Amino acid sequence: MKLGLEGKIVLVSAGSQGIGLAAARGFHAEGAQVAICGRNQSRLDAASALLPGALAIAADVTNADDIARVCSDVAARLGPVDILVNNAGGPPPGLFQDLADQDWQDAVNLTLMSVVRMTRAVLPAMRAQRWGRIVNVSSFGVKQPVPRLTLSNSVRMAVLGWAKTLSEQVAADNVLVNTVCPGWTETGRIAGLLGPRDEPNPARDAILADIPLGRFAKADEIANMIVFLGSAAASYVTGTAIAVDGGASRGYA
Repeated sequence: MKLGLEGKIVLVSAGSQGIGLAAARGFHAEGAQVAICGRNQSRLDAASALLPGALAIAADVTNADDIARVCSDVAARLGPVDILVNNAGGPPPGLFQDLADQDWQDAVNLTLMSVVRMTRAVLPAMRAQRWGRIVNVSSFGVKQPVPRLTLSNSVRMAVLGWAKTLSEQVAADNVLVNTVCPGWTETGRIAGLLGPRDEPNPARDAILADIPLGRFAKADEIANMIVFLGSAAASYVTGTAIAVDGGASRGYA
């Protein structure tokens, strides 16, 4: 399969680690020009070593000014963004009764508004050139709620509704909007929730027992779907939310 990614300009937010870095590496391997952003400079430096020639910019996606600066910098140095991967760390876990207004506002800013602002910055150029891909990294929690992830389960549904609506508004300009919904994946966030995988943990064992494939995903396995949806090969796919979860979500769609 020819993905048609050579020379395409890709911007991956939160691209210095985990799924974001895996996606950046996938696009880079296909010959795309890659730009990543992230908050931690040391992680960005380490990621840059894996992505020769890539552009790495320190930025916080919860900060509107940072988003505007990153998108402007990428356009000035590489050209208009062809493919945007909207990615960010998830909101913290918590039960409803323990969450204050500020927790909800922070989750909206991180999970929803970062996607809105990043897309707003790059979409006009995509529409003008009549080609673009927007791929949102979400969670299988939009298919089947994950216990204790009240904020994530709730706010990611807003992203899903936004993405579906936007996909209809920009389809005539050949801009495709899709969402990838990873299941349990071996990343730093999962280690923070469940602890190191080499340490006994009944909660981890229970989760594994509920995944038909019997294991957590590798970040590269999620990235494969992101790269496909960002490619020319996915030319008739838009408005979708695709679970990559080892069969963990039990619904039909």
